[in-house]
Amino acid sequence: MHPVLVTIREAIRGTPFEGDLFLVGGAVRDGILRPERPLGDDLDLVTRGSSAELARLLWEKGLSSIPPVTYERFGTAMVRIDGIAVELVTARKESYDAGSRKPNVVAATYLEDALRRDFTVNALMRPLDGGPIFDPLGTSLADLAAGVLRTPLDPAETFRDDPLRMLRAIRFRWKLGLQPAPELYPAITATRDRLQIVSFERIRDEVVKMLLGRDPDEALRELMDLGFFGHLAPEFESMLGCLQGDYHHLDVWDHTRLVVKNMARLTADFEPEVRMFGMLAALFHDIGKPPTRIIDKNGHIRFFTHEVVGAEMTRAILRRWKMSEREIGVVALLVKSHHRLFTSETFSTAAARRVVRDLGEWTELLLTLVAADIASLRPGIEVGDLRPIRAKIAEVGIATPPRTFQSPLDGQAIMALTGLPAGPEVGRLKGLLEERVIEGELGPEDAEAARAWMLAYLAGK
Repeated sequence: MHPVLVTIREAIRGTPFEGDLFLVGGAVRDGILRPERPLGDDLDLVTRGSSAELARLLWEKGLSSIPPVTYERFGTAMVRIDGIAVELVTARKESYDAGSRKPNVVAATYLEDALRRDFTVNALMRPLDGGPIFDPLGTSLADLAAGVLRTPLDPAETFRDDPLRMLRAIRFRWKLGLQPAPELYPAITATRDRLQIVSFERIRDEVVKMLLGRDPDEALRELMDLGFFGHLAPEFESMLGCLQGDYHHLDVWDHTRLVVKNMARLTADFEPEVRMFGMLAALFHDIGKPPTRIIDKNGHIRFFTHEVVGAEMTRAILRRWKMSEREIGVVALLVKSHHRLFTSETFSTAAARRVVRDLGEWTELLLTLVAADIASLRPGIEVGDLRPIRAKIAEVGIATPPRTFQSPLDGQAIMALTGLPAGPEVGRLKGLLEERVIEGELGPEDAEAARAWMLAYLAGK
């Protein structure tokens, strides 16, 4: 048992909560599916008593590091014990208004509480004071053993009440390797438009969890097949049937899903945030292909500047999804850069310097994205070897200080030298000096040589 649960169990001895407090939801489910793994920190507890009173009890006993956070409308409370947030819930039943996914809540029995949950496999309860798993529905253990994803109530009713559960159905289906009950996906199709009442933040979080979970390419396939991209991002629908020719054996959509699959494999050991950026970049890397597709005079399909167009489309969609500007910037940078490593026959030292300058800490993630993309081309096709590129970047040095690739003269020095006012022309001249540094013609600290080069350049214009 998780140490925090042991602490709570001891704290409620001799109180009305003894014998009436259960661990519920994903922690119970995962403990049955993977008993060899330690219990995670996602801890939800349910009681027929008052969750607010339980939270106050844990606070008064000095166990919670924060005063109770209570949500009386929903019958929930939250405490923090040993650095872990624990949600406390009064057993409840719910009803919903047509235009909202926020429930009206009243206290209820454990069976009624189980009936309002999203899926039967998430309704199992483990008593804190020991004893067998409690299955209020009487079907949850059987569904889990059979590998079936089913809603406790009629699925159309379940999804109408809380439309986010439709996305959760896809996520759990692939995360847990379950088969949907026969009535599950028809109900999703029938109630799909209800997703419009859900905030994009909640929708985005579910999509990101799918990307970071098991079989993200299959989860994406089901999102498309069930018609969700019309609401999530209709731009993706134009990938379907968008043929690529030459190096590709798949249309843009199926190629994208294969890149996502390969990216998941290649980033399995990456830090969570870095992996999220990589998976989003894999999803978006060819978003710009459909609007840039042309057939040249020789009959070849071309996608000129698709990476630039794709980066702007990525920014627009991720803003719609309410991601932070930092997150948007990283993903868009990767999308814009994914095509740059093989634009010439040789990858020069100057090219490596530009990659390191532009990508910085995301250089390795770009290389991983490119590797996933290459692995998704037509079998037998060889478009380039990443090994010499990696070697060249290593030679330049990922840890090289950024000033190594900066202009020896800042904007003030350029204005003093040229007499120009602040404006775009000063920025352009600074960029030219930066390029000379990258090409190895100027040292990053050699201001005198930079002044001489600038004067010669201006004299020759």
